[in-house]
Amino acid sequence: MILTYLQVVLAVLSGAGVGFSLGLIGGGGSILAVPLLVYVVGVPSAHVAIGTSAVAVALNAGLNLVPHARAGNVKWRCASVFAAIGVAGAFAGSILGKMMDGQRLLALFAVIMLVVSVLMLRRGHAEGDVSVRLSRDNLPRLAVFGAGTGALSGFFGIGGGFLIVPALISATGMPMANAIGSSLVSVAAFGLATAISYIWSGLADGQLVALFVAGGLAGGFLGVRAGTWLGRYKGAMTRVFAGILIAVALYMLTRSLGLA
Repeated sequence: MILTYLQVVLAVLSGAGVGFSLGLIGGGGSILAVPLLVYVVGVPSAHVAIGTSAVAVALNAGLNLVPHARAGNVKWRCASVFAAIGVAGAFAGSILGKMMDGQRLLALFAVIMLVVSVLMLRRGHAEGDVSVRLSRDNLPRLAVFGAGTGALSGFFGIGGGFLIVPALISATGMPMANAIGSSLVSVAAFGLATAISYIWSGLADGQLVALFVAGGLAGGFLGVRAGTWLGRYKGAMTRVFAGILIAVALYMLTRSLGLA
């Protein structure tokens, strides 16, 4: 894809937005990246947008994982089990996703986002157990949630943070801050698995990936700082997380269904 100067600027700014989201809430990277690539940058193919976003989000997630790890927000054992089992599901899901019509894929993607946002808001202000660790009790739940989330991540071509965060909380009872930091391990792993599948099929744009990652570096730094500030207020990060999902999902639905 040959980019205009305007598209280059829009791609960098879009990447900054994606990086900010990953740094702030540990997810939303591909939720934002796919519609930004399609509707703002102007990528004509939904599948190329999905493949490109998978590569960019995997790289940005890895970069944003560093400050969260330094802050002690990552539950490494729980995150590693979840990610390892989910990768197999992501490969399988990506194969099925490429067989589906691009616009229908975006519409279904938006519906799933709305469901998850409602579930997050219903959860309210639950604090979670900061001392949680991998155990015989939560291992089966981590495996089930990891496999299911990985499959959905691959199917929709996303890093999956918007699914991984609530899944980690449901499986282990860890606090929101730990779920956000830990989710980036899986976001990077799932995104990489999905990216390999799409790159193999020629459905990723290397130039756009580079622009997104460049913008994501700055955005990720600001997102982590903003997340630290929001963490002082009970339930604030949950409401921000759900609010972003609802807004983007409604926009995607209106566009993919031809209502706007």
